[in-house]
Amino acid sequence: MPLGTRLRVAVVGGGPGGLYCAALLARQGHTVEVRERNAPDDTFGFGVVLSDETLGGIERADTVVHAALSAEFTRWDDVAVVHRGRMLTSGGHGFAALGRRRLLEILHERCTDLGVALRFRTGAPDAHALAASYDLVVAADGVHSATREGGAGHFRPTVTTGRCRYIWLAADFAFDSFRFEIAETEHGVMQLHGYPYAPDASTVIVEMREEVWRAAGLDLCDEDESAARCAKTFAEALRGRPLRGNKSAWTRFRTVVNERWSHGNVALLGDAAHTAHFSIGSGTKLAVEDALALAEAVAERPDDVPAALDAYEAARRPAVASTQRAAAASMRWFEEIAGYVDQPARQFAFNLLTRSRRVTHDNLRMRDARFTRSVERDFGCPDDGGTPPMFTPFTLRGLTLRNRVVVSPMDMYSAKDGVPGDFHLVHLGARALGGAGLVMTEMVCVSAEGRITPGCAGLYTQEQAQAWKRIADFVHTSAPGAALGVQLGHSGRKGSTRVMWEGMDDPLPEGNWPVVAASPLPYRPGVSAVPRALDTAGMAAVRADFAAAAGRAADAGFDLLELHCAHGYLLSGFLSPLTNHRTDAYGGSLDNRLRFPLEVFDAVREAWPQDRPMTVRLSATDWAPGGTTPEDAERIAAAFAAHGADAIDVSTGQVVADEAPEYGRSYQTPYADRIRNALGVPVIAVGAISSWDDVNSLLLAGRADLCAVGRPHLYDPHWTLHAAADQSYTGPAAPWPAPYRAGSRKPPTGRG
Repeated sequence: MPLGTRLRVAVVGGGPGGLYCAALLARQGHTVEVRERNAPDDTFGFGVVLSDETLGGIERADTVVHAALSAEFTRWDDVAVVHRGRMLTSGGHGFAALGRRRLLEILHERCTDLGVALRFRTGAPDAHALAASYDLVVAADGVHSATREGGAGHFRPTVTTGRCRYIWLAADFAFDSFRFEIAETEHGVMQLHGYPYAPDASTVIVEMREEVWRAAGLDLCDEDESAARCAKTFAEALRGRPLRGNKSAWTRFRTVVNERWSHGNVALLGDAAHTAHFSIGSGTKLAVEDALALAEAVAERPDDVPAALDAYEAARRPAVASTQRAAAASMRWFEEIAGYVDQPARQFAFNLLTRSRRVTHDNLRMRDARFTRSVERDFGCPDDGGTPPMFTPFTLRGLTLRNRVVVSPMDMYSAKDGVPGDFHLVHLGARALGGAGLVMTEMVCVSAEGRITPGCAGLYTQEQAQAWKRIADFVHTSAPGAALGVQLGHSGRKGSTRVMWEGMDDPLPEGNWPVVAASPLPYRPGVSAVPRALDTAGMAAVRADFAAAAGRAADAGFDLLELHCAHGYLLSGFLSPLTNHRTDAYGGSLDNRLRFPLEVFDAVREAWPQDRPMTVRLSATDWAPGGTTPEDAERIAAAFAAHGADAIDVSTGQVVADEAPEYGRSYQTPYADRIRNALGVPVIAVGAISSWDDVNSLLLAGRADLCAVGRPHLYDPHWTLHAAADQSYTGPAAPWPAPYRAGSRKPPTGRG
């Protein structure tokens, strides 16, 4: 810190994050004042959980606070999941908790020792008014932050409310583990989250969907009656003991996201800046980590507070965004828990433990190998203990895949007049040699007018069929055991465009062909061509094109056929209400919107050999208001399954140009998960599945039957074989081609 730089700091909010930030800034020599509207001993909730990572940061920043906390912690390693009366325990997780009231006392003492002025029962003036007389204002005023709302035009907050109701309660005894328990009541599923925070006390959170809460009449209960009802529902977990509240009320979780966390010399901290669902950890943990980062940024730039606040946000935002993605996945899992309760007990427990994608199969195996092995055994992994889930076989109709890895369909835009050439032979052949159970072609177009670009491959001529037969013969001869699938599709309104690297979705500058769609709506208004709405004759012609292409695909030797009904192409355009505005029998209700895609499916199924499987790729959400919903996707998948689809390949989006996807690791898999567990139909999961650990985790949790991996296979054609080598698997599900066996071990990277 430059000599003489001493900031006047106002902290609005006396929760753990605000107090700890005040203590850290006071240690740097700044003059700090905390304003808290409640009394010193007022607190909401009961226990606080902190991770080892957070405790490490506290220890490095302030050994006094760390020592005081360490003396108070209740620690445990196990997570117990109770499913239909059966308790399953997984160890090695490592938790530390203490009472929230005691945490505040420790921080009050530390702040007082450091000269922080603590002003309780004091409503702070507007933070932006404080900014005129203080060098730094830290707004730690919680999820309902007045600072955030008052500066909404700058912070640009988004607040999303969850679908469950929950209440914070406490029990006067200590659980011996982190406990999740499910109650299947006459009104619906309720769940308990419980953990110890003192030798004689536990936090208990009871949660359920809004409609279950109302059906149970809990919306009419006061605090005492709610506690009594919850204690009765979970009497066995509580050993017949009561629950108590602390100004407890049923609420819905509010996920807070802000585009910016600071404005001038005002910074948001903790729940004022961001929230993450309680099911993956404590908001206190995030707030304390914010305080550590903010204090560090101020220490480096005390003479330039706005720059310090920019540095604070830059340092924290990636970690917070990652936590919020994990929290969102966890929150959605509990919102949809009714869809999982019929899973076998061990699979249910594994699914719960890995719900946020932060705990994975490999990670859990290191924590508790015995528990993980029992889950693998139930899944069908051999007792040899050396076969990962991804290297177990899977059968669709008359086709048994040697493993669960699929090379995703990926457009190559490298065909000439629809004819696949040497590039396709090498591209698909290399991935078949690379060990995947199923290698999919790109979308193969059923007509010249159904191409996306001039470089798209087709199956509308015999020359094209012969070229595909050459590729299929190579795969079956040189990579025996690998299956080759073809994806048939029609571009619809997204056709007649340039190849991807020349401008994705940009119209051709010349040589265009007319495009058709469900309705005359351009993909990009003012840029894309306006399509012609298909009439009855046009639909009949398209059906015939698909059926003819399927016949050629069968003759070419493909093992599996996928009908492309996703990503805004022709059949997808009929399914989505955003792109189908028809008023005839093919528009309006979902049943009507399904009519033409199902007619095409039936025509293809009739032309495709009965012993060979057919799958359907769907966009399970349009990522846009008014589009396909998850409930719609279930109905669409059920309709195709009823018509004979052997599996549903669940993708999302690319239906409208103004979509807003929620990108992230495995971000599309919850949609596959939902369809699989709601309908019992096999699914292929896709979407940023980037590691073999992700594949194993998704399979064991029952969220997918097959996993489609795209870009990693572009980076490494032998991704599957390398995944086997990384897991020390040498079995028949991932055989190295004889000429490659000398390379089946990873070469040394340098001197040891």
